[in-house]
Amino acid sequence: MKSIFNFLFTLLCSMSAYAVNDVEVIQVKDNIHVLISPAGGNVVVSTGEDGTFLIDDQLAGRTEIIRTAAKDISQQDIKFVLNTHYHFDHTGGNEVLGEQDAIIVAHDNVRQRLSTKQFITYFGREMLPLHKKGLPTVTFTDYMTLHYNNDEIRLIHTPGAHTDGDSVAIFTKANVIVAGDILFKGRYPFIDTEHGGTITGLIKSINLLVSMADADTVVIPGHGTLMDKQGLQEFGDMLKTVTKNVESLKNAGKTLEQVIAEKPSLTFDTELGNSLIPPNDFVTTIYETLGQ
Repeated sequence: MKSIFNFLFTLLCSMSAYAVNDVEVIQVKDNIHVLISPAGGNVVVSTGEDGTFLIDDQLAGRTEIIRTAAKDISQQDIKFVLNTHYHFDHTGGNEVLGEQDAIIVAHDNVRQRLSTKQFITYFGREMLPLHKKGLPTVTFTDYMTLHYNNDEIRLIHTPGAHTDGDSVAIFTKANVIVAGDILFKGRYPFIDTEHGGTITGLIKSINLLVSMADADTVVIPGHGTLMDKQGLQEFGDMLKTVTKNVESLKNAGKTLEQVIAEKPSLTFDTELGNSLIPPNDFVTTIYETLGQ
C-alpha cells in the first residue's frame, strides 16, 4: 500500500496540466503528454529531437484543435501517428495528418478496415473508406519497435480484444503504457464484437499489461484519466468477476434474458455503469462472446 501512495504522490508532483481550447493537456513523463477532451479518445503526444509522434488522432473535424494542442507542447511537425485501432474517434485525423506527410502506423487489420466501408451497429455509425493519404503506410502483424525521441517504443498487437486490430504502446524508458481502448477508466468497456472483439481476448490483453507494469508505471487508457498498475489490475479483476458470474449462469442453462435479470455485474454498476455502455449491454456482450 505504501508503494502505491508513493507512486501517486510522485505522479502528482511530476505532472502539470493546462487547457488548450477544450483539450486538457497533461504532462505524463518528461516529453510525453496526453490530450484529454470531452470529444473522442485520448491522444498521446511524444516530443523530442526526432519530431512529434501522436498515438491516435481523435475525431474528424477536430484535427486542428488537436494539432494546436500538440504545437503548444512543441512547434515541431507531427511526423508519426499510431492508430491503436480503427474506430472513428481514434482515426478521424488520419486524412488531414496524412496530407501533411505524417507517417501512419497501425496493425495490419486496421489498414484493412480503414480502406473499406465499416458499420458499427451498436452506435449506428457508418465509416466510409479513408482516402489513400489517411491509410496506415507502415503496418505490422504481432510486434514492432520504434526507436524514437530517445525511447524504445514497443508496439504489441493484442488479438481479439476491443477489436481485431488493437495495439498497445510501451514506452520502455519512460515506463508508460498506452493501452488504447482495451482499457477504459470509470466505465464499462465497449467490445466491438462485429469486428473481432471478445471478452476472452480483452481479459488476456489486460493480464499482459499487468504483467508488464510495475509500481511506477503510468497507464494511459483510451478514454478517461491516467491510471496505475493497481487501477489496471482492478479493471482486469472486474472483467474476470463479471465474466465468471455470467459464465456460471450460462452454464446452468440460463437464457440471456434470465442472466441479465440476475444482475451479474451489480457490484460494479454504480461505479462503471452510468456511462456509454450500460450494465445490460456489457453483460450481453460477455454472454455472446464467451468461448470465442
